[in-house]
Amino acid sequence: MIDPDLANYIGFVGMACIIAAYAYQTFSARPNPFVQHGSNLTGAILLTISLMVHTNLASLVLEFFWAAIAIYGLVKAWLARDSVERKA
Repeated sequence: MIDPDLANYIGFVGMACIIAAYAYQTFSARPNPFVQHGSNLTGAILLTISLMVHTNLASLVLEFFWAAIAIYGLVKAWLARDSVERKA
């Protein structure tokens, strides 16, 4: 079992990842989808680890959907990248 204080620190790092991804999306003229969705996925995973110690079901469900959307975005970006490379 993870120490509750460590779980909090992990959760704060996850929160920082998600906030940074949102700021990156907002302030960047042409954001890289791998950076954006990768940061969101990392944040969701870290917050989920924290939520396994400090359980909050609503937040845990939110992180599941946040991670699923990030994975979808990464797959979509990967497929678009492959499509562009084949045309070149």
